Amino acid sequence: MNALGRHILVEFYDCSPELMNDVVHIENSMVAAAETAGATVINSTFHHFSPYGVSGVVVIQESHLAIHTWPEYGYAAVDLFTCGDSVDPWVSYNYLKEAFQAGHGSSMELRRGQLSLLKRNDFNLDSLRDVSPKPEEEVGTITRDVWFTERDENIALSLKHSGNQLYKKDSPYQRVEIYETLAYGNMLTLDGMVMCTQKDEYVYHEMITHVPMFSHTKAKRALVIGGGDGGTVRELLRHEQLEEVTLVEIDELVIEACKLHLPETAVAFDNPRLNLLVEDGIKYINECEDGRYDLIIVDSADPVGPGEGLFTAEFYSQVHRCLTPDGVMITQSESPRFNSGVFVEIYDTYKQIFGEGKVHCYLAAIPTYPTGTWSFSYSSKGNSHPLNFDREAAAKFSQEQGLKYYNEEIHTAAFALPNFVKELLNSGSKEAIEAHSAEPTNE
Repeated sequence: MNALGRHILVEFYDCSPELMNDVVHIENSMVAAAETAGATVINSTFHHFSPYGVSGVVVIQESHLAIHTWPEYGYAAVDLFTCGDSVDPWVSYNYLKEAFQAGHGSSMELRRGQLSLLKRNDFNLDSLRDVSPKPEEEVGTITRDVWFTERDENIALSLKHSGNQLYKKDSPYQRVEIYETLAYGNMLTLDGMVMCTQKDEYVYHEMITHVPMFSHTKAKRALVIGGGDGGTVRELLRHEQLEEVTLVEIDELVIEACKLHLPETAVAFDNPRLNLLVEDGIKYINECEDGRYDLIIVDSADPVGPGEGLFTAEFYSQVHRCLTPDGVMITQSESPRFNSGVFVEIYDTYKQIFGEGKVHCYLAAIPTYPTGTWSFSYSSKGNSHPLNFDREAAAKFSQEQGLKYYNEEIHTAAFALPNFVKELLNSGSKEAIEAHSAEPTNE
């Protein structure tokens, strides 16, 4: 060969959109394409972006294979670069075309480093080293660097995972996936959005349950809308005073996935006090009798897809109807920093239904949620107030149950709001929303 390397610029068209958004399939295919061509794989680094798209590179001893995909167009741009003549990049090209189910491909081969234009220099490699050389890795060892990224307009969260996807199924409502992340353990995502992880789920589930349970000690019957991961009912069922807990989850695949791979959250599904219903929570609320529940927790995903209907005035009005005269509604109410417009809008809705002085916001730190600061709402139909609670009972419960986040001090402190959150809740002005929101306001 009269050049140092061969570089093929490839465009694959009419690929399977499903495969073009599957980071595990793409990473495995790129590694296999390199190995099939006879290359020695050193490591791989791949990112999956939310809602779609994959970027990655496989570093080989002979150079690299790189890719970026646009699933919405069924398109992939690929670079195949091999040095020397021991590896044929066209073998990789043919492998990937089939692996991506491409309708057709176009390519251009460049010869890099034309030897006729180069002059070889002799030099002493030892004189260039100022550190000890790294020990040689075991032959055949591949370093995998595969990433999940939840990306929005202005911010993103990236988590490295093992590359072996534990669960992936499409329900009639959403895509349910579980990844094995290195920092946070197994992670549940719905349509590419992080729902919970093994190492920080307790923050969300302890705060959405124990705050109302210690503020509304007369609660006997509780309803959870959503929450198919099981964490919320797990925490509720720690309270012996509850005679009945009903969980209404629309997607049975969420329950299935968490039973298999998030056993810590799904531990209470067989509890005799739990009434588990796989059905539409909105339909259930609309058909529920007046004044049935002392506590209703809306454990919903973000206001998109199947969770969109859980963020309407009509739904919250029905929840209000289903509460006992002194009943309490708890919701996850998004991040005041992430999407301030939605945050303001839903609190205005709560106040219109429950009354200005009956709605309270409280906060918790959840590292894997957008901005890391998340809010919950406490809306009382009667006179229950979140700061009127038995501190000694809360402290004893926290210790005896081995809680990881909630305690009597956190209960009180969670309602101490930063000034910017107070400004959003009190004024709700366009200027305040634009000043504090991390996402575009679209106004």
